[in-house]
Amino acid sequence: MANILEVATVEFGEKGLAGARIDEIAAATRTSKRMIYYYFGSKEGLYIAVLEASYQRVRHTEAALHLEDLAPETALRTLVAFTFDHHQRNPNYIRIVMSENIERGAHIQRSHTIQEMNVPAIAAIRELYERGVAEGVFRPGLDALDIHASISALSFFNVANQYTFGAIFKRDMQSPGHLAARREAVVDMVVRYVKA
Repeated sequence: MANILEVATVEFGEKGLAGARIDEIAAATRTSKRMIYYYFGSKEGLYIAVLEASYQRVRHTEAALHLEDLAPETALRTLVAFTFDHHQRNPNYIRIVMSENIERGAHIQRSHTIQEMNVPAIAAIRELYERGVAEGVFRPGLDALDIHASISALSFFNVANQYTFGAIFKRDMQSPGHLAARREAVVDMVVRYVKA
């Protein structure tokens, strides 16, 4: 089943929900369409399972950062750098999230799993932010969800818009030098936004 989810992640990432083909997934996993439908119920069921697995991977790895054991600014820098790196290494995750936004979040709304697994992510940001405020490192009055949105937006853009931005400005958005500088800038922007 893990192999089906891996292949389906690529298929949905490359082609979106409408363009993805169960036949292609079945052929690549050496299984049958009938078996896929047995496990996942439908193409949409498989798509939701892919969404859930994608979010689960990022949240599981995020939890392993042990942000609660780090000083607030170090924790924030670690989280931003992790998010930037995760998005760079997982372009199909970004494309699937983009596809789900085109679908207006219709499938994510049907998944209680995704909603539940994101609660601890926001709680971790809230906890590190509140520690930072208590220590006088971070300014008061910010919202943890807004901090998360800023981290996500700055990290997401580099993958989601790499082709259009690169074509317009004639820059290799994936060159190691550009990525290193961009990563540092994104970390710095978020930290400067939050700092007292």
